[in-house]
Formats: sequence, structure tokens, C-alpha cells
Amino acid sequence: MRIRSSFTQSIVIFLTLLIASQIYSYYAVFNYALMPSLQQFNKILSHEINLMLDDSANLEDELALDAPLRRRVLELLGVTIHAEDSPIADEFYHAVSIDLMSEEMSNELGSPTDIRMMLGSESYVLWMKIDSLPGSLLRIPLSELQEEDFTPLFRNSLIMALLIIAGGWLFIRLQNRPLIALERAAKGVGRGEIPPPIPEKGASEIRSVTRAFNQMSKGIQALEEDRALLMAGISHDLRTPLTRIRLATEMMSPEDSYLAEGIIGDTEECNEIISQFMDYLKPVNKQSFIEVDLNDIADDVASSEGGYEVQIETQLYQPMKETLGSPIAIKRAVSNLVVNALRYGNGWVKVSTGITADNKLVWVCVEDNGPGIEQSQIGKLFEPFTRGDTARGSEGTGLGLAIVKRIISQHNGSVIVNNRSGGGLKVQISFPVMK
Repeated sequence: MRIRSSFTQSIVIFLTLLIASQIYSYYAVFNYALMPSLQQFNKILSHEINLMLDDSANLEDELALDAPLRRRVLELLGVTIHAEDSPIADEFYHAVSIDLMSEEMSNELGSPTDIRMMLGSESYVLWMKIDSLPGSLLRIPLSELQEEDFTPLFRNSLIMALLIIAGGWLFIRLQNRPLIALERAAKGVGRGEIPPPIPEKGASEIRSVTRAFNQMSKGIQALEEDRALLMAGISHDLRTPLTRIRLATEMMSPEDSYLAEGIIGDTEECNEIISQFMDYLKPVNKQSFIEVDLNDIADDVASSEGGYEVQIETQLYQPMKETLGSPIAIKRAVSNLVVNALRYGNGWVKVSTGITADNKLVWVCVEDNGPGIEQSQIGKLFEPFTRGDTARGSEGTGLGLAIVKRIISQHNGSVIVNNRSGGGLKVQISFPVMK
């Protein structure tokens, strides 16, 4: 599985390097500190064992409770000799064999030797079985080597590793914090918002990216302002002559009424087109958001858009939770969906509301029994100026559903479009529940 998060990648690389460093440290300590000491200890021990073997070579019964030999060994090394079948010799058979020491001791003594080590009640114990000393086992307590001697090493290594991990995590988090702020601001720009300038913090590369983003955001804001000003000017300049045309048309003689009706219809259509352009370009002011009940909006739209010819069926969920938003904008989105369903349906439209199982989203669903839409065209349904086959007809400006999509994005909502199993289209828009 590929890791895509920069933060996770940095942590994984950091932990990998830390583990490799710890492994190398133990390797270096073992090979350059412990091994030379162990080899030196082996030589000293083999020298003392050689002396003991020389003294015991003339003994006919090396176990014959050789008190002088035991005292000599005790004086030199604290070594005790035990028979292989003695109770204490069970320690030898439960001890861990040390091949490296066994090989070196065999070379030093000139006789095959098996060295094993175990943890005794008070300290580590070294057991030796020498072929030149048949039937006997040597027990050497390593009184200077306690189990507690290794505890600080592992404890300090663990503490150091945890401190390094914590420091690395904090460092990477501080490095990634500007990127997180940059990502959040970029998502806001994608929703049509203009975020305030991001503080230029972090590494030089991140500061450069942040500076470029702030410049881009400022440029987008200037373009949005110019576009709004341009559209306001165009709207005003176009509607003024349209108003004069309509006024002049209404003053035409009754004989030309058939011409007047066509002209008035054209001017109203032009005004509607201008209004849709302005609605699409209208920015959102999240500071003015208030509590919105989708049941009230759905009921209002069904009452206003329905009539004697077409009855809009409603199914409202109770009790309904509220969302935060602009009631006018959300009502416009629902109204556009209902008008679209009335236009392309076959006389049946249903508006329903509900809430998701996790109680995090409230939704409005608009259904019709029209011809539906091809699956390949669903993704293009909410694109601006999409008409013809890709928008189930050629009427209008192609901005109705694009306005719906824009309003939903401004409210951090989502939209799902599916063809109904019984024919027609089903569009569901969802909004976050107000906390």
C-alpha cells in the first residue's frame, strides 16, 4: 500500500533511519567493545583453566573430592567442579550455548570445550564442559555481571528513542503546519471563497509557495471583483434598453398586438438570462448564514411551483434538524431542481427530506418520472452552459443546475444524481447538520 501523506512518509522514513541507527549502534558496541572484552576474558580464563588442568593431570580421580584442587580453583577464579550427574549440573543442560566462546576456548585449551551461560539467582553463571576433564563440569559465577547491569542500557536506549521520535514528530508537524494551512486555503478557493493572506512561515521553499499562493489568491480576488463589476455594468446597461423596448412595445397599437406579445416574451427571456448570470456569479457571505429548516423550504417550493395541472408530492421527515446557510440561496437551489423536474418529467414530481443515519447530514431529494439521463452524461449535468442531450433538453441558459451546484459548494454540501429504477431522475442535495 502506497503512503501518500507527506507527514506519514516523513514519519516512516524517520522511524526507519532511527531503527537502522539503533541496530548499527548495538552492532558497533558488540563488535568493537563487547567482543574484544569477551576475547580478553576468554584468554585469561583459558590460562587459568590450563593451570588447573596441569595440576589435575596427575590425579587418578579428578573428582575424588580433590580438595586442594578445589581450593586452588576457588582462590584463582571462584570455580567449582561438579559431576555431570550432580543435581546442580542441571543448570548446564538448561543454559544457552555460546558458540563463539566455545570455539575460542577450544583453541586455547587444545581440547573441545562447550561453554554455556545462564542467569543464576544472584548473577550470570558460566558453565564449561572440557573433554580433557571427562565427567566433570566447571561452574564459574560471573559476579561482576548482573542482570541489572543491562537494565540502564535498554532503559536509556528506549528513553532516547522515544525522545527522538517525539522530537521528530514535533519537527515534522511544525514543518507541515504551513502546508495544512495552505491546503485548507486552497480548498476554500475551490469553493469560491477568498481566504485572508496566509502567514509566510516554515522552510524557505514553503514560504515561497505560500507567497505565490497569496499572490494568486489576491489575483483571483481582483478578477472576481472585476467580473462582478463587469456583470453589474452589463446587467444595468442591458436592462435599461430592454425596459425601454418593453415600454415602447406596450404602447403599440392593438393591430400590432401579435408582434408586441413576441417582443415582450423576448425581453422577459433576456431579463431572465441576465438574472441567471447574476445569480451564478453572486458571491456568498457566510457571515450572514442563519438556521435553515429544509422542511420549510421544501414545503414552500412545492406550494409555489405546483398548481392545478401538476401536483408535487411531498414527504417531509419529522423531526428535522437544521442546517446553517442562506435560506434564499438554498430555496433557489431546490426550486431550480423542481423546475427542472417539472420541465422534463411526465407530470409527477416528488420532494422529500431526511437525515442520514449518522445524524451528520440533512438532505432534500427531488424525483421525477421523465426519461432520465444517460449515465455517461451525469458528470456533466452541473457544468455551466450544459444544454442539449447533456441537460435533458435545450430550454434555458444552461445555468440552472450550475447555480445549484455552486450554492451547494458554498454551503459545504454535496449532490448525488441517479436514474430511478422506475424511470426518471433522482437528485439529492445534502447539507451539514448545524452543530
